[in-house]
Amino acid sequence: MGEGNDNSSLGEENVAPPKIKLESFGSLSNYGRALLYTPSRLLDRVTARSNDETELVDVKNRSQHEMKKTLSWWDLIWFGMGSVIGSGIFVLTGLEVRNTVGPAVVLSYVVSGISAMLSVFCYTEFAVEIPVAGGSFAYLRVELGEFVAFIASGNIILEYVIGGAAVSRSWTSYFATLCNQPSDKFVIIVHSFAKDYNKLDPIAVFVLAIICTFAVFSTKGSSRLNYIASIIHVIVLMFIIIAGLTKAEAENYSDFTPFGARGIFQSAAVLFFAYVGFDAVSTMAEETKNPGKDIPIGLIGSMTLTTFIYCMMGVTICLMQKYSDVDENAAFSVAFEAVGMKWAKYIVAFGALKGMTSVLLVGAVGQARYLTHIARTHLLPSWLARVNEKTKTPINATLVMFVATAIVALFTSLDVLANLLSISTLFLFSLVAIALLVRRYCVRGVTSRFDVMKFVGFLFLILGSSVGCSIYWSQTTRWLGYTILVPIWFVGTFGIWFFVPLAKKPKIWGVPLVPFLPSASIGINIFLLGTLDKASFKRFGYWTGFLVVYYLLVGVHASYDIAKLEKERKKLEDKTKSKIDEENGVPLKSNTKDENHTKEDF
Repeated sequence: MGEGNDNSSLGEENVAPPKIKLESFGSLSNYGRALLYTPSRLLDRVTARSNDETELVDVKNRSQHEMKKTLSWWDLIWFGMGSVIGSGIFVLTGLEVRNTVGPAVVLSYVVSGISAMLSVFCYTEFAVEIPVAGGSFAYLRVELGEFVAFIASGNIILEYVIGGAAVSRSWTSYFATLCNQPSDKFVIIVHSFAKDYNKLDPIAVFVLAIICTFAVFSTKGSSRLNYIASIIHVIVLMFIIIAGLTKAEAENYSDFTPFGARGIFQSAAVLFFAYVGFDAVSTMAEETKNPGKDIPIGLIGSMTLTTFIYCMMGVTICLMQKYSDVDENAAFSVAFEAVGMKWAKYIVAFGALKGMTSVLLVGAVGQARYLTHIARTHLLPSWLARVNEKTKTPINATLVMFVATAIVALFTSLDVLANLLSISTLFLFSLVAIALLVRRYCVRGVTSRFDVMKFVGFLFLILGSSVGCSIYWSQTTRWLGYTILVPIWFVGTFGIWFFVPLAKKPKIWGVPLVPFLPSASIGINIFLLGTLDKASFKRFGYWTGFLVVYYLLVGVHASYDIAKLEKERKKLEDKTKSKIDEENGVPLKSNTKDENHTKEDF
């Protein structure tokens, strides 16, 4: 991107910048003319890149008011725990244990946990280097370009909406259990609606409305509420593990892998949903006091604790009951009732409600900040980027995300939501890992064209072998193909490490063992994608198609106009500066910098 770095506004956070008028949308004739130039503008925007300083200064300043820096590593750890431990462990565990994986669910949690941790490493380096509210949108915009960033960001917004909807519907199920009622007691069935969309959940909408109210008024207040709720939640989880193991029966582990190895990996892809949420913490980097210290401790610490708790709970449920007897909807509550501890199911239901409340709260805070940063680039309406002067929170973005989540939560069943959520998340995490490799090995003005070609070639081997493993897994139960595809992945990764010189080192905190860890993240995420059902890919394709159409009709023209305005502003600033220097007798320096606001080549 060619957006300049106007530092003059840094000290004027309470002064609203002038309203930007986009030429392409000034009139119907202007818009028609813009559509005619769509191919050239698309090429212009696809090849454009932003940079760290643009995201940290210029783009952030478009919100009129800055967000308060109030969060520490302690807040982030509890935000991380609160954002992750919720519906996944309480609802999906029972579903997967009974139908897909059996007692080997602990291995599924290990696989998905490793994948999540690798993604956490990648997110952490970006969040430390580019601590802005945009999260992965900003990271991808800098390294892979605006078009890729927008498609990925559209999918992460879908992730937030679906995740919030899934958790709020699970909240209703456990609330029913707490009231000593069947888990679907408060769901209203409308037979005239389509299957999977005919079980209305008004309580989920009410819960989302309460959470939205908290998120609107204060980030620090939300943090305090979150870590109090999360501490109570962790205490309940410890009770579940300890009390559950006192009722353990070793014979329930006699058939450890009833569905075979395929069940372990297929379940891991769905259970990845249980780890979703930590990326919301990266969107809070803009409000973190010391990003270089607080973000690594917060993200990595919370994910380590979460993985351990998940594995222990997976072991506990399968030792308490035979896998075929585990309840699909409220596994832990029903398990305690089955072993003669009926009173404990109320503690379980209470803990589940606490956990899911934290997940919803962190999601509401994170998703609004993500939407805010996208709107700052004018790919979405700019009023979504406004930060309220009194609360210092993005109220407009929070309300829009609430409405979207509430609509989905009211109609859509949990199984549909879980599969669609996993595919969006795995797709995004793969792109973030690729972006990290690009950041380290392909730096404008540093990396030679020949090194770029080598890097692209080796990256193609990594992606090709990963996709090959994913397709091979979905088509056959044989293992011979992996003896070819895995070595190809290793050749691609080793090739980057040995033949492509490292072009950039992180300033504060960096992912260890680059390129091996990011490459492993790419491989595992793409492999897990291949274990999801075809219906999920269809829904993913429909949504991505909609995003492409929106970008071609709206986004590309808004982005082009903004880049054009920034180029003109930069020229005016340079002209004014030159005139002042000339008046002060300062010798003029030749400007050899390419002012083209579009293509920044290596």
